[in-house]
Amino acid sequence: MASSDNMNVEREITERGHKDEEKNEEKGGFMDKIKDFIHDIGEKIEGAVRFGKPTADVKAVHLPSINLHKADLVVDVLVSNPNPIPIPLVDIDYLVESDGRKLVSGLIPDAGTIHAHGSETVKIPVTLIFHDIKSTYDDIKPGSIIPYRVKIALLVDVPIFGRLTLPLEKKGEIPVPYKPDVDLEKIRFGKFSLEETVATLHLKLENKNDFELSLNKLESEIWLSDVSIGSAELYKSVKIAKKGISRIQIPMTFRPKDLGSAIWDMMRRRGIGYSIKGNIDVDTPFGPMKLPISREGGKTHLKKGEEEDDDDED
Repeated sequence: MASSDNMNVEREITERGHKDEEKNEEKGGFMDKIKDFIHDIGEKIEGAVRFGKPTADVKAVHLPSINLHKADLVVDVLVSNPNPIPIPLVDIDYLVESDGRKLVSGLIPDAGTIHAHGSETVKIPVTLIFHDIKSTYDDIKPGSIIPYRVKIALLVDVPIFGRLTLPLEKKGEIPVPYKPDVDLEKIRFGKFSLEETVATLHLKLENKNDFELSLNKLESEIWLSDVSIGSAELYKSVKIAKKGISRIQIPMTFRPKDLGSAIWDMMRRRGIGYSIKGNIDVDTPFGPMKLPISREGGKTHLKKGEEEDDDDED
């Protein structure tokens, strides 16, 4: 009986072992199938959804506004996103320097989002205050042209890669404008009457900048012996070379009877004090500018139309 019992026990153990092995094989096969399925799905997802690093490039630097006090720059940066989801621009850090010296710097937080599989131009506004620059660096003079370098760091957040910094830079030149000198050299009278007097103003404009000015428009008001004789305007294209001088003639009409007795005192004298204030609109290699002109305490000459002048210049 003991022998028969032992044989039954061994048979039962053996059968149970075979069943356990079959179960393990079935379980192992199932898990392998799950792993293979997950692996296949992962490869398909990886093949369909590929993440890459975005790229950026400085396309241009614009000067939309410049005058004696400040220059507004706009830096156009083209950012391309190759990824299937939008990526945020976390920060934009910028620095403008000249010959290694900082002119201005700043940080633009939360600068927007670049769309999936898209490219967008990000505009970075920068303002240079000339007073701050000239007071910091004595060798930067009004009327000069200075080199600049814009350095930009774009911080983006990309899945898988994490936060990345895209460094950029662009070189160029920027002017530090200076107002022209103006001189009313003489006033030549043509027709003269109490009701209407026609005169020609002979102005000398001296360009103190290291770049050419192309005059398009001049607006001014003239005072003779502290009495305003009215406004003078000129709409004419005149080139003024860098560090050069141009002379222009401006026709003007006014009514002497509106000026009282002061005009008669003026006419009796050949030399008379004057003041002039106004603006000129000019084109430059850096874009259009509006520059002031002014002169106080000047002295000019009054001449009749028939009088000869040795120094007349057209």
